[in-house]
Amino acid sequence: MNKNELLVTSSEAETRLDKWLAAAERLASRRRAFAALERGQIFVNDAEQSAADAGRKLQSGDKVRLWLDRPGSAQRRSYASSESKSTGKRRDGLHILYEDASLIVLDKPAGLLSVPLPSQPEEPSLQALVELHVKQAKALAIHRLDRDTSGVVAFAKSFPVQQKLKDQFIRRSPERVYWAFVYGVPAVTEGEWRDQLVWDQEELSQRKPTDKDDHTHEAISRYRVVETYAVTSLLEIQLVTGKRNQIRVQAAQRGHQLIGERQYSSKPAPRPFIECPRQALHALRLVIKHPIDERRLIFTAPLPEDLQQLQQKLKSVLPK
Repeated sequence: MNKNELLVTSSEAETRLDKWLAAAERLASRRRAFAALERGQIFVNDAEQSAADAGRKLQSGDKVRLWLDRPGSAQRRSYASSESKSTGKRRDGLHILYEDASLIVLDKPAGLLSVPLPSQPEEPSLQALVELHVKQAKALAIHRLDRDTSGVVAFAKSFPVQQKLKDQFIRRSPERVYWAFVYGVPAVTEGEWRDQLVWDQEELSQRKPTDKDDHTHEAISRYRVVETYAVTSLLEIQLVTGKRNQIRVQAAQRGHQLIGERQYSSKPAPRPFIECPRQALHALRLVIKHPIDERRLIFTAPLPEDLQQLQQKLKSVLPK
């Protein structure tokens, strides 16, 4: 084995690639790991990795090569996720669905933060990539997707534009549609989920309120069943409100835990267990009014390859 080629051990299996690279005995920080990925200096099983692969889960026996002196790798490269085959323009490593002087709309890959975490500012994020692309100090988030949720997300290029778009969300006028693969099949094929939720800052999760909670938030989602399989189903869910982790917690509370969900569990636990490395949730469509001329803008991100494969598995291995 090449001296710069390292073997992933069984105890390191399921570790994110960027976290594995950031270990003290390797590159010693997430920033250096991300830079090496941007410059095409990291290979896994002889396949070049990019910054879009930062969230890739390594497996026992994977061979990771660090080619830090690779010729021509001194500059950042444009990249695209090796797992994404959706259509659209790719520039500076971004899958751009729309861009003008006011805003930019993207198809976010799973495994990438929408914005940096305050506790981990070096963690790669879509916001940081957008800032590199638009060459400005701050890209302004309008809404966010969880790290392991893929799909449509938008950023403003100025504070006035951000405020105008946020006002739309406050008025609940944007259309936000998700596809979710869940355990079980709802008894009613379409309907509405309405809950009061409390954000637990210590657990960093949503929960049902107790008598001790003074401040609760209404969470409303509308759903319809798109497809059913043997013990699972595909739901189309439209957000009315947009609370953190809303779809994930509301589905689990009704016994329809998302496939691949690690945080919010249904009771009883779903059986049989279906392997999926992330929660099977995708932001399929976003409809907003343009912040300047009020044109109706419709953005769609096709189902990514990993969820297409899950869908085929559910159809073939678990026929209805």
